[in-house]
Amino acid sequence: MAKNKILIVEDEESLLRLESILLTSKGYEVVAASNGLQALEVFKNEKPDLVLLDIMLPELDGFEVCRQIKANPATEAIPVIMVTAKKTGDDMTRGEQVGADWYITKPFKSAMVLETIQRFLS
Repeated sequence: MAKNKILIVEDEESLLRLESILLTSKGYEVVAASNGLQALEVFKNEKPDLVLLDIMLPELDGFEVCRQIKANPATEAIPVIMVTAKKTGDDMTRGEQVGADWYITKPFKSAMVLETIQRFLS
């Protein structure tokens, strides 16, 4: 059985490492990006099954990355889960507007992230 590939987009190095270790230990293949432009490039080249996407990123924010993924008919069905410290109602509404499938606020529990990933990939 092929491993599900997850793209983690996170500019905070320690959090990116933590999420990568967590997901790798659960049998997922992980690819990573640390800014919005890099995220779109890695997304195009790696074709992940799911994206964990921070909002506050250098170069291109997570809202725009999500909008571009969801605007393409070839990639619109790939789940995008926003993982962010931005937790106002306006932020969540904007996440919905650009097509985010789910919204997890930081700090988060690892179990909740894993549960959400499994729900979208099963």
